[in-house]
Amino acid sequence: MIAHPKGITVIGGGAVDDADLTQALAVAPLLVAADGGADSALRLGRIPDHVIGDLDSLGDHARARIAPDRIHHIAEQDSTDFTKCLRRSHAPLIMAVGFAGLRLDHNLAALTAMVAPGAPRVVMLAPEDVVLAAPARLRLDIAAGTRVSLFPMGPARGRGTGLEWPIDGLEFAPALRVGTSNRATGPVTLEIEGPMLVMLPRDCLGQVLAAL
Repeated sequence: MIAHPKGITVIGGGAVDDADLTQALAVAPLLVAADGGADSALRLGRIPDHVIGDLDSLGDHARARIAPDRIHHIAEQDSTDFTKCLRRSHAPLIMAVGFAGLRLDHNLAALTAMVAPGAPRVVMLAPEDVVLAAPARLRLDIAAGTRVSLFPMGPARGRGTGLEWPIDGLEFAPALRVGTSNRATGPVTLEIEGPMLVMLPRDCLGQVLAAL
């Protein structure tokens, strides 16, 4: 188990730039690479503290730069490298970068891992969004007009205040009803039952971290 009292940043092989990584490390300073995410970290001038995965994507340059005792080979193929990282990370917050913007199947797999039973608290930075799995209760101090998207990852329901289109009494499910592109009328409160992703504009990261 890899632990940090403040937070862990997990980097993948998707779209990520220096601003993403710097922003994540400011709140979650231990850097863990999901397999080939190590190459992304090195490209941005950072040496991962640990690498976790089945290592089928880890480049030779990364293998040469990272100490062997910091590379953790997990051979099983029943979970993604991101899931392997989450299962072996112990911290109050996981920041995820490099899991969006390229292959859609990888992005969907990462979002699924975020709402899995027993998953740690994860905040994902995507090119245009900050994404988190909705806790049972959440209060977001965001401005009127801010986009608030709710995307169910299974059957879900909830109550809320401060939304232009109320969600009380609605039954959500991926193939039934989703709540994308709602808008805040002021501070938002949510009470959610079931697996639900909350997606906000990237400039709302501070409000998200304060709410958690």
